Amino acid sequence: MYLKELSELPGGSGDEGKVRDFIKEKIKDYVDKVWVDRLGNLVAFKKGKKEGFKLGLVAHMDEVSFMITAINDDGSLSFAPVGGIDPRVVVGKTLKVGDTLGVVGYKPIHIQREKIEKISYKDLRIDIGARKKDEVKVKVGTYAYFTTTYEEMGDYAIGKAFDDRVGCSVELKVAVESTPVYDTYFIFSSQEEIGPMGGASILMEGLGLDAALILEGTTAGDIPELESYKWATHLGNGPAITFFHSGYVIDERIFKTIISVAKDLSIPYQMKMRTAGGTDARNIASRGKGAPAGVISVPCRYIHSPVSVMNLKDYDNTFKLVKALVESESLRKALD
Repeated sequence: MYLKELSELPGGSGDEGKVRDFIKEKIKDYVDKVWVDRLGNLVAFKKGKKEGFKLGLVAHMDEVSFMITAINDDGSLSFAPVGGIDPRVVVGKTLKVGDTLGVVGYKPIHIQREKIEKISYKDLRIDIGARKKDEVKVKVGTYAYFTTTYEEMGDYAIGKAFDDRVGCSVELKVAVESTPVYDTYFIFSSQEEIGPMGGASILMEGLGLDAALILEGTTAGDIPELESYKWATHLGNGPAITFFHSGYVIDERIFKTIISVAKDLSIPYQMKMRTAGGTDARNIASRGKGAPAGVISVPCRYIHSPVSVMNLKDYDNTFKLVKALVESESLRKALD
């Protein structure tokens, strides 16, 4: 739902406003209450048919992005990543810097001493067509974003920011189309990409959730030159269920419940076989009084780059699984 629009919106860590406003406008008529907290998390509350249990769904709004760090005498812009982005995927790409279009410049292969040189952000500049510093209207601290447009190719979609606009899209669709059994909080968090102290770190203080499901776009392993035993997930095999990641082991009761519901409904699923990286599950489980959290993800190739690829059937099956969990008593019963 609104996957194209969400993918194409700019929204880095600390600059989620356009994404937040879009989601708020689309969700407000389908929930009982909507608010924004002090760290920029958007929370939409939907009253359940029964009381005594509070469930949270969490997807982060921010994407990996860049920030201008210096205006150079020759009119070029120095910049740094906001989130984890390999500098090798940035060379030659177009970026939107505020309202200005730029190109990431690096010396061409013809004049490199070796065919492959190690690249770092200190070697890169954004070229906006200025010849000197006085011509530059961009200021230090301005965000820069990839300019990729969303497209679909049969069962596949390509676009930027699938981590985690795909999770936002699934969550928005569940909010609109589900009838929760218990009080449910649809949370769109801020600043997840910059580490464990992002927006989700304060959620438990105010909401006191009993359980949570984190919805993500996660790493796919079926990519060129990666041995199959290193694959994390595979496009087309269904939503990926996490059992462990950096900083948090998934509560076994939540983990088994997710799988049980998927099996009962014949929804294909797969395990996320690599444990690197983390999600907001760590914040939900460890802040305040804490709450057990599970992670359900849509596999995406080439995340944290200018363009990702996902399977739309995986997206649909992720939605079906999350909606079923929201509309059943399975999570509460598992935690009794």
